[in-house]
Amino acid sequence: MRILFVLMIALTMLSCKTDKKQNDNKPDAKVEVKNSLIYPEEKHFKSLKQITFGGDNAEAYWSFDDKQIVFQSNFKKWGVNCDQMFLMNANETFKDSKPPMISTGFGRTTCAYFLPDNKHFVYGSTHLKDKECPEVPLRKNGKYVWPIYDSFDIFVSDLEGNVVKQLTNEVGYDAEATVSPQGDKIVFTSTRSGDLELYTMNIDGTDVKQITDELGYDGGAFFSPDGTKLIFRASRPKTEEEIKAYKDLLAQGLVEPTDMELFICDADGSNLRQLTDLGNANWSPFFHPSGKKILFSSNFEAERGFPFNLYMIDLDGKNLERVTHGETFDAFPVFSNDGKKLIFSSNRNNGGGRDTNLFIAEWQD
Repeated sequence: MRILFVLMIALTMLSCKTDKKQNDNKPDAKVEVKNSLIYPEEKHFKSLKQITFGGDNAEAYWSFDDKQIVFQSNFKKWGVNCDQMFLMNANETFKDSKPPMISTGFGRTTCAYFLPDNKHFVYGSTHLKDKECPEVPLRKNGKYVWPIYDSFDIFVSDLEGNVVKQLTNEVGYDAEATVSPQGDKIVFTSTRSGDLELYTMNIDGTDVKQITDELGYDGGAFFSPDGTKLIFRASRPKTEEEIKAYKDLLAQGLVEPTDMELFICDADGSNLRQLTDLGNANWSPFFHPSGKKILFSSNFEAERGFPFNLYMIDLDGKNLERVTHGETFDAFPVFSNDGKKLIFSSNRNNGGGRDTNLFIAEWQD
């Protein structure tokens, strides 16, 4: 579901924009020789490699051994009409080739994540309800919205695309599953309580526990490297007007994603606190390998809703640092398990078009 933010930005904002920073403000000679994809200010990137070259590509996650990556794409040249899951080796690129699809090819999929055996992954899919792609509303009453399809359930598949188990079968939305680096738990978002809340379960689907219970959209959660904490994005409607608007949209299977902050809590939901108070949309957080910082995407500095860039912040909310310096869209940052590489989605180097591609950076602190 999170890739819909890419679609929203691409379709409504970026169609008439060019990546001016890359085209007009040429990096200095030293940086350009090293890698022309890196902007001069991006000091945390030792190198940067583009992986995909068309469509909307996002939600890329490493296998536990860092040898493979699963991601979702809607690239029509790969024979899909909406997001499906694809598999790649960590050293591959796909300028003139196609990775193998490892979802069913039916319905819409979201948020794949490897299981510890490196032979299976979990992901959300609507294929049980309808083999066709569901509609994607991007506006409601003039405002940007995300659809919360009640047909999403979470499945386990092998790397050949065979579904071997269904982990959720409650009525309503079940998706956005990610796995603890410790290999024992899954966190996901569900509407089974009537609101969008976080839940955890064992990797076999047992011992489901509700983690959050405050009104608002809690989603996009990830475990800390030691598995003891969760970082996630959330909306928190407060006024009567905000609460009514949120509930009315949710009743239609929609949410408005333009006002979100980051929250952090222990893995059992205790010690919940708000991490950011920046305004606009702060989302797609991921723990730094040290477990002491959070990397995330935000447009809090933007006046017109874009650009989105990557930022880093300490767990106490201090030392906010801008990591990327584009003028379009950078999001979905995910560190490899060894902490040496970062994969993320970006509109850089797309010729001013709508494509959102995957990039892998060698990370340096």
